[in-house]
Amino acid sequence: MKQLLPFIIVIVFFIIIAVLIIGLLNYRLKNRIINSGPLDETSFKFLSQLSTIGSESLKWGLILFFAGLGLVIMQYIPYSAEDSPLPYGIEMIFVAAGFLSYYLLIQNKRKSQDK
Repeated sequence: MKQLLPFIIVIVFFIIIAVLIIGLLNYRLKNRIINSGPLDETSFKFLSQLSTIGSESLKWGLILFFAGLGLVIMQYIPYSAEDSPLPYGIEMIFVAAGFLSYYLLIQNKRKSQDK
């Protein structure tokens, strides 16, 4: 684990930088669109698609919650740590449940906005 930790830290560092750059570029793009003049319906739809910061936080919050829940559940299930693929399966099921719950929440939100 000690050999893996620096690698994970470097990856997390680059992910944080990428998220900040994407956020900054989205902000600049929104400002250019708004300052370009009158907006039509397609511009409003495009701007609403760029404004998914709350949605992204919800997605990662749900995924990390379900992943953590999977890790907690694995502590209570007996398995052979060296030979068993059970921990990987349990963790993948919980991560998939996180993605699926996010998808269903977004679909319900879109349906309620369309009405």
